[in-house]
Amino acid sequence: MKKLFNTLLLAVLALAVVPAAPLRAADAPAPSLEQRIASLEAYVNNTDPTAPLKDKDGKIPDGLATPTSAAAGPGHNGFQMVCAALVLFMTLPGLFLFYGGLVRKKNMLSVVAQCFGIAGLVTILWYLFGYSFVFADGAKAWIGDFSKFAMLKDVGPGPNTNYAYWVSHSVFSMYQLMFAIITPALILGAIAERMKFSAVLLFVGIWMVVVYFPLAHWVWGVNGAMNGVWNADAKIKAIDFAGGTVVHMSSGWSALILCLILGPRIGHPKEPMQPHSMTMCAIGTGMLWVGWYGFNAGSAVAADGIAANAFMTTTIAAAVASFVWALLEWVLRGKPSILGFCSGAVAGLVVVTPACGFITAGGSFAIGILAGLVPFLACAYLKPAFKYDDALDTFGVHAVGGTLGAILTGMLARNSANGNLATNLKAQVTDTLFQPLLVEQLKAVVVTLVLSIVATVIIAFIVKAVVGLRPTEEVERTGLDVSEHGEEAYHG
Repeated sequence: MKKLFNTLLLAVLALAVVPAAPLRAADAPAPSLEQRIASLEAYVNNTDPTAPLKDKDGKIPDGLATPTSAAAGPGHNGFQMVCAALVLFMTLPGLFLFYGGLVRKKNMLSVVAQCFGIAGLVTILWYLFGYSFVFADGAKAWIGDFSKFAMLKDVGPGPNTNYAYWVSHSVFSMYQLMFAIITPALILGAIAERMKFSAVLLFVGIWMVVVYFPLAHWVWGVNGAMNGVWNADAKIKAIDFAGGTVVHMSSGWSALILCLILGPRIGHPKEPMQPHSMTMCAIGTGMLWVGWYGFNAGSAVAADGIAANAFMTTTIAAAVASFVWALLEWVLRGKPSILGFCSGAVAGLVVVTPACGFITAGGSFAIGILAGLVPFLACAYLKPAFKYDDALDTFGVHAVGGTLGAILTGMLARNSANGNLATNLKAQVTDTLFQPLLVEQLKAVVVTLVLSIVATVIIAFIVKAVVGLRPTEEVERTGLDVSEHGEEAYHG
C-alpha cells in the first residue's frame, strides 16, 4: 500500500511539475508515466529533464514534451531569486556600510552615492549589451556576442539550458547582474575620499566594457576561453566557482593601480584618518557575510548538493579567517580589534570564493587559515613598506586574497566535492596538491593581472583627460558629501 501511495504521489507531482506539451503530430506518442516521473526525478537531482524522454539514439521523438522549454522548476527558481537578492544586499547596503564606516564622517555619503550610482550604471550597460556579451552562446572563445541577448531580447521565463536546467533565463540574467554591480564597487575602497563622482562613473563605465565583461565571458561563458569546467575546447582549463579572478582579482588589482595614479589623500599619512564608525563597519561586515551565501552557494545555479557544499565551505573559511586575523593582531599587537575580525571574515570569504564549490571541508579549513594570514601580512606590512594609500585595504584583501584563492583552488579542487570536474578536467584534477590544474590556474591569474593592470592605466588617463580624477584640495578637505552631493551624513 505504501509503495502504491508513493507511486501515485510521484505521478501527481510529475503532472504538476512536468506538464506535457501538445502533440505536434497525430501519431506522435505522449510521454509515458515512467518518463514523466523520471523527469521529476531530474528536477529533484538538478539534471537534464529531457534525458528520460530521449530514445536510444539520444533524440526526443516528435511530439514529446521538452519540460525545460516550458517552465523552470519552482524550487530552484525560488532559490536563485533569493540568492540574487542576497548578492544585491551585499552592495546595497552591505558594502556601503562596511566601506562607509571606515571612512571619515565627511565622506560617508559619497560612498553610498557611488554604490547607488554604480548599481544604476551597470544595470543599464547589462541591459543594453553586457549580459549578451558575457553569456550568449555561439560567441567566440575570447570575444562575446553584443547582439544576441541585447536589451535582454529572448531572455524570458524558460531556462537557458547552457547554464541551468531549472532556473529561468530571466532570473539567471538578474543573478549575474548582481555580480556585475558589486565588482566595480569593490574598487571604491582603495580610492575612497579622493575621487570625483563623475570620474568614478566614467571610469566604471569603461572598465566594465574593457575588463569585467570580457573576463566574465572567458571564465563563465559557455564558450569562454578559460571555462575549464564546461568548455571542452577552453584555451586555458581554469576554474572559478564564484569569482576569484572575475570579481576579486580584477577589482583588487585595478584598485591598486588606480590608487597609485590618484596619489594619497591630502594629509596622508601625517594626519589621523581613523574610521568614523566601527559599529557601522561591523554591521556591514555581517551583511556581507550573510549575502555571500547568495554569492557562493547561488553560483551552483540550483538548490542542490553543490550549493550545499559551497554553503558549508564558505562558512568554515570565513569563520576561521576571522579568528586567525584577530588572533594574529592579539599576538603581534596585544589586542584583537573589531576591524581585525571584520577584515579577516571578508578575507576568508574572498579567498574561498573561487574554490567553494570545488573543495571539501578540509580544504576550506586550510583556506581559512591562509586567508587570515596572508592578507593580514599584506595589509599590516606590505602597505606601510611601500607607502601606497589603499584607503580601505582593497588591494590587501581582494587582490592578494583573490589571487591566493585562485591558486589554492588549483591545489585543493577535488572530484569528491564536485563531480562536474570530471566532465572536461579528468587530466587536470588528480586529487593531489600539485595537480595539473594548478598550472591552468596560474595561467588564468596571469591573464587577469595583465588585463586588469594595463586596462586600468589606460582608462584612468582617459578619465583624467576628460573629466579629471580628483576634486580640488578645498573640496577634498571639506568632504565629498557636502561638496559633491549637498548633504551631510550627520547633523549636530
